[in-house]
Amino acid sequence: MPAPLLRRTAAASRAWVAAQFGIIAAMLLWPAHWRPGIAAWALAAAALALAGWVFAYNRPGNFNVRPEPKDGARLVTGGPYARVRHPMYSALLLGCAALPAAAPDLPRVLGWLLLVLVLRGKSALEERLLLQRWPDYAAYRSRTQRFVPWIW
Repeated sequence: MPAPLLRRTAAASRAWVAAQFGIIAAMLLWPAHWRPGIAAWALAAAALALAGWVFAYNRPGNFNVRPEPKDGARLVTGGPYARVRHPMYSALLLGCAALPAAAPDLPRVLGWLLLVLVLRGKSALEERLLLQRWPDYAAYRSRTQRFVPWIW
């Protein structure tokens, strides 16, 4: 990748990650009267279960919080990756959905919707980079959904 494009990609990557963590922090820190019910606990449990499944198939040394593939990484298409291309983002969305479920207010709902958009943008950058690294990613992408099996 040419140096100017590499710098722009790195800057975009940092911006997506900063937006992701900023939104999550705002959702957690926004004043609230927390009332976690069954829905919040179920969403949190589903998020933890999915994240555990992801870690069983894609060891921590193989992936990155930034959308760039790590040097020496391998393409994983089994386990949860056979269902969706970004299962860790799906787990994050499930876990963060527990926040407005536990403290239902407009800022948290809007924060979650904004997080969906940010992770959509971050995953689009990641997919462009994955296509450059692994040409067979195109076939994998054509048969799997981005975040939710059979839907999206």
